[in-house]
Amino acid sequence: MAEGSLRRRLRRFDDSLADRPVHALTDRVQIPTDPVSPARRITVRVIYATLALFAAVLIVYVDRDGYRDVTGDRLSFLDCLYYATVSLSTTGYGDITPVTAGARLVNVLVITPLRVAFLIVLIGTTVETLTTQSRQVYQIQRWRNKVRNHIVIVGYGTKGRTAAAAMVGDEVAPADIVVVDEDPTALERAKSAGLVTVRGNATDSEVLRLASAQHARAIIVATNSDPSAALVTLTARELAPKAKIIAAVRETDNEHLLKQSGADSTVVTAETAGRLLGVAVQTPSVVEMMEDLLTPDRGFAISEREVTPKEVGGSPRHQSDLVLGVVRNNKLVRVDNPEVDALELGDRLLYIRNADTDR
Repeated sequence: MAEGSLRRRLRRFDDSLADRPVHALTDRVQIPTDPVSPARRITVRVIYATLALFAAVLIVYVDRDGYRDVTGDRLSFLDCLYYATVSLSTTGYGDITPVTAGARLVNVLVITPLRVAFLIVLIGTTVETLTTQSRQVYQIQRWRNKVRNHIVIVGYGTKGRTAAAAMVGDEVAPADIVVVDEDPTALERAKSAGLVTVRGNATDSEVLRLASAQHARAIIVATNSDPSAALVTLTARELAPKAKIIAAVRETDNEHLLKQSGADSTVVTAETAGRLLGVAVQTPSVVEMMEDLLTPDRGFAISEREVTPKEVGGSPRHQSDLVLGVVRNNKLVRVDNPEVDALELGDRLLYIRNADTDR
């Protein structure tokens, strides 16, 4: 009964979000774009308008024998330019028309720019709104078709934001990180950091589908409550059975719930912070070193790499890198364990690297 109730909760929406048309998802999915200044936008519009104008002039000039002005003379290039400007600006022909070359030149150089500026002010906002929405629809469609092996972060509070910063510092592209949250402020902060955002409750499997969690290589659960973290982990594991799930848990007593829900590894945030606070009383330098190791973009950092063929058979304690452990068959073994005295092909070394030197 409990399992059936939980599954009904996970699928409480009959209308699948992932199956909706792309244009209906622009309020939920946001793809970060490079900011463009208003001056640059106007400049681009003017360039496009100029190109269109000269294209029209060229067309009229090539076929100038088919045109006549009110005097019956053959059109000159200036006549073609004048005809194109009054045509593209939808001015048409009135009872007052420039006849002399000087008057037409003034019309081209002065009146037409003023008319274009007026059109920009009058309809520019509407055109920009339509093009922005079309661009967002195209970006979302392209992203959904291409996104694979990315990282999903559920919750962009202090933990989620720090996790994203650590991954970006460890050379993970911001475009490969998707943030799922319900808080508009948190989503705006994530978008400003260049991350893809999805608005919604991650306990709903359809919201995770919008984030393409089924194609993710890792899912980080950084919610503010342990019950929510357990439900999100259960939903994510059902949706992405092969993804690596790392969940933050506030209390040690709830750690086993996260593991049973499908988390590959857990981080006890409250006790970890408390332990560091206690250590800082007697040995503050230890805390400083731990902070240095956990900062991937400067100083020392903990990293992982594959064993090279030349290292096979050797001891991890005799490597040029300072090795802390060996990952064998997806299990971490400490470097002083006799089980890993001889390295094997396929092992991975957990070692300390110098981030400043690598950079």
